[in-house]
Amino acid sequence: MKFTKIFLALVGLALAGNISAQSFVHEASKQYQWPKDQKVVEKLKKWQDLKFGIILHWGVYSVPGMVESWQITSEDWITPDLTRTYEEEKQWYWGLSKDFNPTKFNPEQWAKVTKKAGMKYVVFTTKHHDGFCMWDTKTTDYNVMNSGFKGNAKNDVLKYIMDAYRAEGIMPGLYFSKPDWHSEYYWWPVKATPNRFHNYQIKDYPERWAKYQEYVYKQSYELMHNYGDIDLFWLDGGWTTAPREDIKLGEIVKMAREAQPGLIVVERSCPGEFENYQTPEQTIPDHQINNPWESCITLTYDWGWTNHPVFKSPAKVLSILTEIVAKGGSLLLGVGPTPEGLIEDGAVEILEKIGAWMDANGEAIYSTVTTPVYQNEDKNVFFTANKDGKTLYAIVNQDDEKGVPASVTWTGNTPKKGAKLINLATKKPLKYKVEGDKTTVTLPSNATGTNGVAIKYVIK
Repeated sequence: MKFTKIFLALVGLALAGNISAQSFVHEASKQYQWPKDQKVVEKLKKWQDLKFGIILHWGVYSVPGMVESWQITSEDWITPDLTRTYEEEKQWYWGLSKDFNPTKFNPEQWAKVTKKAGMKYVVFTTKHHDGFCMWDTKTTDYNVMNSGFKGNAKNDVLKYIMDAYRAEGIMPGLYFSKPDWHSEYYWWPVKATPNRFHNYQIKDYPERWAKYQEYVYKQSYELMHNYGDIDLFWLDGGWTTAPREDIKLGEIVKMAREAQPGLIVVERSCPGEFENYQTPEQTIPDHQINNPWESCITLTYDWGWTNHPVFKSPAKVLSILTEIVAKGGSLLLGVGPTPEGLIEDGAVEILEKIGAWMDANGEAIYSTVTTPVYQNEDKNVFFTANKDGKTLYAIVNQDDEKGVPASVTWTGNTPKKGAKLINLATKKPLKYKVEGDKTTVTLPSNATGTNGVAIKYVIK
């Protein structure tokens, strides 16, 4: 069998869960364009082997534990606070910066938890749409250096976060919002702010928009030049793209790659040369895709920290990861640090259990490629392939309610005659039988509680 090397175009996506009402959720774009820069291609291939990363949303929205940024838009899907006027709401939200004071800030804890969970890359939110900058910027006073954390030895939090993750050998990446609702050159204060877009006609005020372009360039320059080696530049706000909102991204990327050769640029939901991989949000594609892509999905129901978290179970996260990898992608798991600056105990406990499974079974995830038959008929077994061209991994998911089944069956991906099917976690062979092109495997009676079983075998 030859594992698929065909690069398919991305078409429809199936939503995982009822999230269609959340209009801030990004779907993947419908086409993909491979980068021409060979250094970018090489780094993309390295990134594709990692499979599992963490995205950290942390900012002023963490103080009250609310959805990031969106409360200050006036879009129809937002439920307003009826005790305040819209202008009062915006001023209250932006004023949270004076309350942002993470006195227990411990980026080393974040990085160690991330590594222990088996995650191989990080994307940190340097600035969300609200415009609050989590680094020492000269472009605006609305930043962490002037927050309630002012004067702390570690108040340039981005520096310490990146240093901590690099020390653990984790690929560093930065999230950056292209729109900035705090900037007077994006949301002009003399006009209303009815939605997420700039609130004036660019053609009528070209000099104002030129100042915004300069603003975005200078912020990107600081991030690319002042914080060490960066591998990923993850750009959010897909509506901020040419021709509607031209921020001269080509000039930004040119500058960024001169400072960071091979930089992977992720202009979300904007097909073209700056969308180096695609990013369906809170969803898993309904089919296999073999261009670079990543599903970004939260550990709870929120990107940032809230005081009422409902966590996905370790088995659920691993089943999501397994399905994504079998379909050719990577999982970027969203975790929100607390206002104090820690990853909370509930998240740590789950991430450690995920990491224990990855320690035992990571061979079936990391550095794997796809195989044409990537799931069984019951959709409780997903297949990945070793790059040696002959070894397959069949990963049996654990259902939160039903546990691990007593046996599983699949058609195709037939073991070579006489091959052993090895449980990766225990290194012990499993009983199985082959009838025609159908394989049935008996699973251990105590498999429930393991968060899933990964099976290694050689194919015909």
